[in-house]
Amino acid sequence: MIHTDRGTQFCCDGFKKVIQRHRFIQSMSRQENCWDNAVVESFFRALKTEWAYHVKLLDYQHAKHELFEYIEVFYNNQRLHGTLEYLTPAQFEKQRN
Repeated sequence: MIHTDRGTQFCCDGFKKVIQRHRFIQSMSRQENCWDNAVVESFFRALKTEWAYHVKLLDYQHAKHELFEYIEVFYNNQRLHGTLEYLTPAQFEKQRN
């Protein structure tokens, strides 16, 4: 996944073709909606600082497993989020239902 803002360099056909050729998915916030971007940027900042900089990946399957563990086990079920009243995302979702 590649997350970008809505800059023209990221919306042009050339950039989109490169992404498709390498089988990436592009993530982009809605036009004039900075809150979309803020949430994704916060997630990717946490992913880099809490996970990517601290794990040595051996191959694709190892990366896939480790990323799943970080997101599904830690980030969604153990990590407290200030914007969610210091609940985990799983706890917050349970309260909403």
